[in-house]
Amino acid sequence: MISPTAEVMEVAACGLRRRNVLKSERSNFTPYHQPVLLAQTLALLAPAPGKLFVDGTLGGGGHTEAFLQAGAQVIGIDQDPQALAFAGERLAGFGERFVPVRANFEEIASVLDRLGIAGIDGALLDIGVSSWQLDTPERGFSFQENGPLDMRMNPDAPLSAADLVNTAPEGELIRIFREYGEETAARRIAQQIVHDREMRPLETTYDLVHSVEKVNPRRGRTHPATKVFQALRIAVNRELDVLATALAAFSARLNPGGRLGVITFHSLEDRIVKTFFKARSVQWLDRPEWPAPRRNPDFQFRLLTPKPAIASEEEQSRNPRSRSAKLRVVEKSYGQ
Repeated sequence: MISPTAEVMEVAACGLRRRNVLKSERSNFTPYHQPVLLAQTLALLAPAPGKLFVDGTLGGGGHTEAFLQAGAQVIGIDQDPQALAFAGERLAGFGERFVPVRANFEEIASVLDRLGIAGIDGALLDIGVSSWQLDTPERGFSFQENGPLDMRMNPDAPLSAADLVNTAPEGELIRIFREYGEETAARRIAQQIVHDREMRPLETTYDLVHSVEKVNPRRGRTHPATKVFQALRIAVNRELDVLATALAAFSARLNPGGRLGVITFHSLEDRIVKTFFKARSVQWLDRPEWPAPRRNPDFQFRLLTPKPAIASEEEQSRNPRSRSAKLRVVEKSYGQ
């Protein structure tokens, strides 16, 4: 069994103290979060008794619960104390086979070091915002309901979306909207935000929505603020940088034969994962100017998903969030 140190358990405790509060909230948010691609994840990661897994994005604990039911031990990591509180209560019946830890998944090396664990047999990263976070106006992730313009997955993080929107130079806002949201009207939206914030700070999600709608009025099914909200969320939480760091960190701690799975929801994330996995799944490199192929110094993996696993039509109908989900999985090669 895992023997968590007092230091690690104290990291989780701040979230678990909210247990009683979340009991009253649960009726309004049922289920907390539907785990996407669950059947595919179980089939490809193959949790089993005697295996140690890390769920780097614990959320409501749906994937972790399935790993535990399959007999694995699981370390569940999340930076959101509300997620830890909910999952900690939900999974308490599994006893010492489940260890919740409050941390960002890019900190996996230090988390494992504090637990005295050298290697793991499997890991999952379900990237992005959870359904519960989107459906909680107080968290400020959604343009559908009014709430504080926050968007921090870790509520103790220093920078909120309101801070960024109200203080970043216009050029920085343009870059964020273009790079992280692929927003074609990035320049005009940034100009409008700068104009509006000179009149008064943008403090709520609706404040930002109104600024965006002055440039992009509502047309069709897609909300005009969708890409702007995505871009700000990614910037506030450093999501792409964290993902790139975490991929290398998790790969280093996989035991031979261990498997790493990543679920993504948009092309920016998926491109990072696809490129990382592909670059480390080719054993030999060949170029026209070379006299012979050369061994790839980054070779680590056997790629288990040449094409990503996607949701079935039934799952997409039941859980619309799964429509854009892609699961990619690699296995650590023996001898690496």
